[in-house]
Amino acid sequence: MPYIILDRDGVINFESREYIKSPEEWLAIPGSLDAIAQLNRSGFHVLVVTNQSGVARGYFDLEMLDTIHEKMMSELATVGGYIDEIFFCPHHPDEHCSCRKPKPGLFKQIAAKYPLQMQNTFYIGDSFSDVLAAQAAGCLPLLVKTGNGELALQRHPELANIPHFADLASAVEYVLSQEKIHA
Repeated sequence: MPYIILDRDGVINFESREYIKSPEEWLAIPGSLDAIAQLNRSGFHVLVVTNQSGVARGYFDLEMLDTIHEKMMSELATVGGYIDEIFFCPHHPDEHCSCRKPKPGLFKQIAAKYPLQMQNTFYIGDSFSDVLAAQAAGCLPLLVKTGNGELALQRHPELANIPHFADLASAVEYVLSQEKIHA
């Protein structure tokens, strides 16, 4: 079964400059949950990689992060979808850890746990650091314009060479079309 890796904030749910600090603040982007369910029905294992420095900043704790993820998984289940596992970096950017994107530490954790080939695995994100992380890990980066994607394209013209899409649903259509080509 193929794997796909997704960012969370700005890809699955709406981004917030004040951070997503509670389940009530977690709001799915229209079509994103259905897109994940479509990936599941097409045989994909879905993994999430997300920076969550709000933990280190004291905006929420690990228990609250789990509660937020439980809401995401519950809403996803209502449309027949699921995420195999969520990998997250709880560190502050000043900690210079190896797991905070754009560094590939979380991707290395995935590679150590799952039998996937990074060079054949899409990573869908919404920021310049997501693209850099995907490239550092050897993944195939895709950019969505939701979240920070539109701004990233404006600020980093070199991202024009990365396939970019209006949202997760249209990126998933592309991924599924590529799978049919390579099947």
